[in-house]
Amino acid sequence: MRKLWGRTSSSNVMKVLWLMEDGAFGRTKEPEYRAMNPMGLVPTLQEEDGWALWESNTICRYLCNTEAPDSPIYPRDARQRAAVETWMDWTLGHLTAPMVTIFFTHVRLPEPERDWKAEAKAREDAGRLWGMIEKQLEGQRFLCGDNLTLADLTLGCWVHRWHVLPIERPSLPNLRRYYDTLLTRPGFTSHVALPLA
Repeated sequence: MRKLWGRTSSSNVMKVLWLMEDGAFGRTKEPEYRAMNPMGLVPTLQEEDGWALWESNTICRYLCNTEAPDSPIYPRDARQRAAVETWMDWTLGHLTAPMVTIFFTHVRLPEPERDWKAEAKAREDAGRLWGMIEKQLEGQRFLCGDNLTLADLTLGCWVHRWHVLPIERPSLPNLRRYYDTLLTRPGFTSHVALPLA
């Protein structure tokens, strides 16, 4: 039996759960977990034979390659796949840092530890980056066209948090329409569009 280790409130776990519709809770500091994932972070996917894989985007790619190699969620065409992977990498490399700062400031950190200057800068940076998504979504339902792809699963956790965090946001109607579209997906509502924790 395949097992996914992690917290369901982790954005990295959410995208894998959204893809898998299955998961379990993990203990990341224990030696057994560190043997599977030396980073000590979540998620980790463990196969029945004990083989383990970590890094959420890699897990998503692996699941598509092994379980649904012909699915449009991870296109086989090299250029289409490259477009999906570009947005997956962009989310990880650019959007995640400011969104983590905003999220932790409003949800996870106790008041005395909150750095409001850093939060304001992160919100400004995130707003600029969300503007890129706003433009990308012009005339299409999802990031890479009219089909849901791994790019959307990677971005979806942050889209939800951006829309429900108690912050001022620029008006981005394409992004709001996109979020409303994601809210029609059962996996998104089951694993991503949850109260912030």
